[in-house]
Amino acid sequence: MAGGGPAQAMVIKGAQITKKQEYFAFGLVTSLFFLWGFSYGLLDVLNKHFQTFFNITKLQSTGLQVAYFGAYLVYSPVAGQFISKFGYKNGIYSGLFLYAAGALGFWPSAKFEKFGGFVGSSFVIACGLATLEVCANSYVTVLGTPEKAAFRLNFSQSFNGLAAFVGPLIASKYFFSGGNENSLTSVQYVYLAVAGLGAAVAVLFFFATLPEISEADMAAQQEANGFVDERPLWKRWHCTLGFASQFMYVGAQVTVASFVLNYLTDKHEYTTARASQLFSFMQLTFMLARFASTPLLRVVNPAILLTIYGLMTFTFTLVAAFTGGHVGLAALFIVFFFESIIYPTTFTLATADLGHLTKRGAGLLCIGVGGGAVFPPAQGAMADHAGTQHSYIVPAIGFLTVALYGAGMYVYTSRKAARLQELNLEAPVLRKSESEKSLELEAEKIETPVLRY
Repeated sequence: MAGGGPAQAMVIKGAQITKKQEYFAFGLVTSLFFLWGFSYGLLDVLNKHFQTFFNITKLQSTGLQVAYFGAYLVYSPVAGQFISKFGYKNGIYSGLFLYAAGALGFWPSAKFEKFGGFVGSSFVIACGLATLEVCANSYVTVLGTPEKAAFRLNFSQSFNGLAAFVGPLIASKYFFSGGNENSLTSVQYVYLAVAGLGAAVAVLFFFATLPEISEADMAAQQEANGFVDERPLWKRWHCTLGFASQFMYVGAQVTVASFVLNYLTDKHEYTTARASQLFSFMQLTFMLARFASTPLLRVVNPAILLTIYGLMTFTFTLVAAFTGGHVGLAALFIVFFFESIIYPTTFTLATADLGHLTKRGAGLLCIGVGGGAVFPPAQGAMADHAGTQHSYIVPAIGFLTVALYGAGMYVYTSRKAARLQELNLEAPVLRKSESEKSLELEAEKIETPVLRY
């Protein structure tokens, strides 16, 4: 992959798996992204639904986002340590258990009409999803060849977009049609189905052959590829700055989606049900854009692509903030299009060359999802005072950070590639000797050049 690769592919010691088993494991892990996208798609629609049912302000309704994405801040480090100690498969089990338990919590919350119950249940769901993300994101990047890691992760996360499209579509039918807008019964049954879906995926994982990848495997493979970095994680600047960029991006992405329904209905241009359908089409645009953009990662430097997509989201978020109407609606569709590959591309760039620290680095990147807990309250407060349209200035700041990180990563990966090239050019050449014995003696003196930090 041009301009720096993602986390290195592993040569798994011990049990060897067939290509068919590898593809099955990849498909099963990809299903986790569907769970995440479905849950996230429903969350943004619940924001508007609870504003109506509980008669709360936009700022108060963002309690759901604070709980949901705040869980990533507090639980991702726990998840990272857990999978480092107990492995990917046990991490997936624990994540699915929390996911299903949190979804079941929606039933009593709806029965007793407690907004606080929904907030708490959303927190538990997100703890499960944080665990699944730490597992799935890092696992997909190392399950295969390194030059295709960004492609694999973007492809897997495309199903996240599919689920995020399905969620609002279901909500438009069951949350806002007929008398459901003033009822929580439909919420009970939808989340009961969500819990069942999580349990069904857990059963599939139980019978699956999922190869484990140890930290020792990662370190050995990294050195075999000619790169050794002995610095602690906090000194791996491409990773720590990637965390900062991910924090700002997820905050921007989440808050853009959280207030779409308010953006479309505040001036009574659309009914809530119609706005929910349009939001679903925006998620569809996001999904199609990810499928369409993923092949570009085979031919374009991911850092360059990240810079371009960051600039486009920044620009058109400002267009939505200062225009409104049909132009603003079109701008939001464009924002969703260019959001498509930002998260997984940032993830692969930031976790590249971490070796035995890959799992912990993945945990750090997932902590960045906690940005979704910070931006919605900020935009909600601005929306309550200045209107939803102008509040879209808030996410524009986050998207600008993405463009800056992409540009910085292009410089970083280009310099690293140049240094590796210099080392290869300076490598000693073994000259043929008169005897096989002397040839072997000379070979023993030569080491493969390795770039060390």
